[in-house]
Amino acid sequence: MPRLTEIADLADDAPALREIRHDIHRHPELSYEETRTSALVADLLEQWGWQVTRGIAGTGVIGTLKAGTGTKRIGLRADMDALPILEQSGKPYASASPGKMHACGHDGHTTMLLGAARHLARMKRFDGTVHLYFQPAEEHGKPSGAELMIMEGLFERFPCDAVFGVHNHPGAQPGTFLFRKGPFMAACDQVSIEITGVGGHAARPHMSVDPVVVTASVVMALQTIVARNIDPAQAAVVTVGSMHAGTVNNVIPNRATLELSVRSFNQWRGRGRLHGPQSALRFQRPQSADRRGVLGAARRALSGAIKNAHDVGHARFLYAGGET
Repeated sequence: MPRLTEIADLADDAPALREIRHDIHRHPELSYEETRTSALVADLLEQWGWQVTRGIAGTGVIGTLKAGTGTKRIGLRADMDALPILEQSGKPYASASPGKMHACGHDGHTTMLLGAARHLARMKRFDGTVHLYFQPAEEHGKPSGAELMIMEGLFERFPCDAVFGVHNHPGAQPGTFLFRKGPFMAACDQVSIEITGVGGHAARPHMSVDPVVVTASVVMALQTIVARNIDPAQAAVVTVGSMHAGTVNNVIPNRATLELSVRSFNQWRGRGRLHGPQSALRFQRPQSADRRGVLGAARRALSGAIKNAHDVGHARFLYAGGET
């Protein structure tokens, strides 16, 4: 039986990979703006002997390496974009771009895949073809980087028999991989709600239709969706992450907005009504529930479903013949 790679085999690469990760962390780039990161990735892959294709979905990078005569093909995937967050960690490698931060670990994901690329190119201990998918814009929403890469013919141009990915999970013990049967990370739906009332003076609320009061009621009512509409055996989350209305304290505004994040593991259809003021609702599903298992750790642990979302689930829907 062929000897499998062990963590100890990569020990000599750790200092260089740590520097790469710190460099990417120090220079975060938002969705579809990953020009520096993608150039770094592409240059390193070329140095290590990979065939490189640039510009997939704008800033995406594909690396291809063949060994032996085998016909099997696998894909390994990582995301590269950062988040619009001000970093205050105080780390020596903290973000040098105010308002941008690798707060979801994509600097680590990119570095991990680069580490795999370096080792695979050096050892070539496989028989077939490996494609590396360095994806932009996982955080973007619709269209996400995975969706756009697939729309641009990713799997027609770089076909594979299976795709493997990994996501960091703070709190898990080092050396442990988490896996489970079925969906592993949630689908993430983005919901925008706009409530239009009738503005007025704060001293004359009876002459207005106050969208702030309505919005407050909507926020509280939303908390009953999971409790009273979802099967208790299923997992779901409805989170109101943003609420805006008005600009001063003595004027009742005529408009209020809510931005929601809805996490789920099953496809579903909903129906609802709001009475009184006018409302508009926009519902988007940029990320599909991710069915994947990750194996090959020093130790393994059975994990529950994780409500963090990831757009790599689009690949699962493509292969299953379902909707993206």
